[in-house]
Amino acid sequence: MSGIVYPLRIVVDAPFALADSGSRWLTTRQSLYAENHQLRTQNLQHQGRLQRMEALERENQRLRQLLDSSQRVESEAAIAELIRVDLDPHSHLVEINRGTNHGVFIGQPVIDADGVIGQIDRVGPFSATVRLISDASHAIPVEVNRNGLRTVARGSGDTQQLELANIPTNADIREGDLLTASGLGDTFPRGYPVAYVSQVVSEPGEPFARVLARPAGNLDRSRKLLLLESRQETNTEDKAKTSEQEQAEEVNN
Repeated sequence: MSGIVYPLRIVVDAPFALADSGSRWLTTRQSLYAENHQLRTQNLQHQGRLQRMEALERENQRLRQLLDSSQRVESEAAIAELIRVDLDPHSHLVEINRGTNHGVFIGQPVIDADGVIGQIDRVGPFSATVRLISDASHAIPVEVNRNGLRTVARGSGDTQQLELANIPTNADIREGDLLTASGLGDTFPRGYPVAYVSQVVSEPGEPFARVLARPAGNLDRSRKLLLLESRQETNTEDKAKTSEQEQAEEVNN
C-alpha cells in the first residue's frame, strides 16, 4: 500500500514543491537584482569621486606650475582666479576675482604658468577685467630670444595667433623662435615668454614679411592667473630716488 500511495503523494506534493522552488528563485533573483543595482550605484559614485580627485590633482599641478612661474620672475606675484569670460567675439576680455581691495591696478601685467596672458584693463573693488594679448587692440614689445631682434606683437582677434609688426624681409627670424617680453615700456618683466613664431611669409617686392606667432600662455584655458607688481612703479621710484640724490649732491657741491 505504501508503494502504491507514494507516487500519488509525489503528484499531490509537486505543485507545492514547484511553488516553493519558484518562490526561492524569485527571491534570489530579486536579491541579486537589488545587489547588482546597489553595486552599480556605488561604482558610479566611486567613478565620480575618482574624476573629482583627478580634477583636483590637475588643479594642484597647475598651482605648482604657477608657483614655479612666480619664482622665475623678479616681481612679486599674487594668484587670481578666472570668474567670467566676455562673450563678445570682437574683444578678448576675462574677469578675475581680485580688485582694488587686493592691490590690483589698471595696467598690471597678468601671466599664467606658461607665458604672458594680458594686463588689467578695468578694475573694481572686488574684481578686475583682463585684456588678453590676443585682443586686436593690444600690443606688447617683444624680442627674439635667439638674437635679440626687437619688434611688437599685436593681437589678431584669435587666441591662437599674434602678428609681429614691421619685420623686414631680410630679418633673422625663423619658425619656432621664442619671443620674450623685451621689458620696454616697464609693463612686463623682461625675458618672460610671450609667443613662438609659427609662420614667416616673405612676398617678393614687399619690404616687410608677414610673421605670425602662437601665444605661449594658455589664453583660452587658464583658470589660475598670476598678477605681477608693476615694474614701472619701481623704476619711477628708483628714478625719483636718483633725482633726489643728484639734487642733494648739487646742494652739497
